Amino acid sequence: MSRARADEEEYWHSSKFRAFTFDDEDDELSQLKESKRAVNSLRDIVDDDDDDLERVSWSGEPVGSISWSIKETASSSTSSLEGRDSSLQKGSSSYAAFPKQVSSYSLSSLFKGEFCLSFSALSDTGVKNYAPELRRPKAEYKDYSSDWNPKDTVRRMQRGKICSLERFRSLQDKLVLLDEAVAGHDGNVITAVLIFLKRTLRREILFRELEVRQVALCHLIHFLKETGEQKLLLDLLRLCFFSLSLQLSQYREHLNIQDVEKRREFLKGCIGLPFSAEDTSHIQDHYTLLERQIIIEANDRHLETAGQSEIFRKYPRKASILNMPLVTTLFYSCFYHYTEAEGTFSSPTNLKKTFKIPDKQYVLTALAARAKLRAWDDVDALFTTKNWLGYTKKKAPIGFHRVVEILQRNNAPVQVLQEYVRLVEDVETRLNLATKYKCHDVVIETYKDLKDRIQLTAYKCKVERGSAEEEKINSILNNMVRNAY
Repeated sequence: MSRARADEEEYWHSSKFRAFTFDDEDDELSQLKESKRAVNSLRDIVDDDDDDLERVSWSGEPVGSISWSIKETASSSTSSLEGRDSSLQKGSSSYAAFPKQVSSYSLSSLFKGEFCLSFSALSDTGVKNYAPELRRPKAEYKDYSSDWNPKDTVRRMQRGKICSLERFRSLQDKLVLLDEAVAGHDGNVITAVLIFLKRTLRREILFRELEVRQVALCHLIHFLKETGEQKLLLDLLRLCFFSLSLQLSQYREHLNIQDVEKRREFLKGCIGLPFSAEDTSHIQDHYTLLERQIIIEANDRHLETAGQSEIFRKYPRKASILNMPLVTTLFYSCFYHYTEAEGTFSSPTNLKKTFKIPDKQYVLTALAARAKLRAWDDVDALFTTKNWLGYTKKKAPIGFHRVVEILQRNNAPVQVLQEYVRLVEDVETRLNLATKYKCHDVVIETYKDLKDRIQLTAYKCKVERGSAEEEKINSILNNMVRNAY
């Protein structure tokens, strides 16, 4: 009996099968739990504030300052799996039914406040699995934040960051976001915000707000053309056309107002209409010009009535300056107030600076006004410039051929015409003007410079006999003959 009991104990102790125990450290289930704990320990590593910890792999290669931990984790996992496979091959049928599974955690979900546990079957090919990125730069953590204000949101969108616009729920926040996008001058950001508004706002509200935001309106029109949303585009264009027609009709009402002061106040109110930036600038200039005309008219009427100004006695005004165009106002100022200082409202230079009149327009108008008064000295000063060495020369932004035509229309003397005909650079144009306006000296000098005896001889027949011009031509021809021999 004792013999049988001893054999039985030897059999159980010598058998390759072992009884199940909860405290056996070599058990494969214990190794599996240990592997899970090793993976979970990475969570503490990720929460470390060390910025050098970027990635970790299950391959056993060290990365940054946690290479030892990763290596240990990888080796533990590998040994655990090998021991489990070997034990399963030797195990009983109850162990053979246990599937080959290992737990894996989605480490990237830790940064989103989530924790995922999944079981996946291991393949027999021994393919290495790599863990996803463990750490993002601190600057990117706020991409998922909903605390950005409109200005910061637009700035991050300009840098290509992903920002959710859904947090902007109120109409006021959405409009502030649109205004910030327009102020950023980034077409892609403006279009993205408009798509968000088109999706979250009623059509009537969106169109109403875009009426006063011309830049955003143009972007939306272009976007609808590109995407082919014809119905919405037609509705938008129809509304814009109606709105513009309404604004223009309201602006035209100033033509029916006879009282100057009331018209000025009406124009001041038109500045606030939702016109484009360019049209608003024109309305602002219109209001400023009328305000300036009221001041000039009151002052000049007083001077004309009192007889205190010589120019008003010699050249009485034929009409009021009120409601006149800008060019007419400039001509009036150059005619009656040419010598006034720039600080006065009626000064031509003040008008030029205030309304940004181009140099060509200013010179043309000033030349016509001073030539009408036969103020040739003022005409000469208008084209005389000094270089940095102090030398003077004449320069005309409109071309001296046009200067000659304006002077001739105002009956300028031949001496004045000849002075400016000589300044025409093109030889053919100079000869045509000189011949047309009978500037004989210019014609003779030009043919002399060209050494054209034939043309000089032919032109000799066009001047009066015995005149100074004929004698000058004969002298030039004689000198040509002497030099030929």
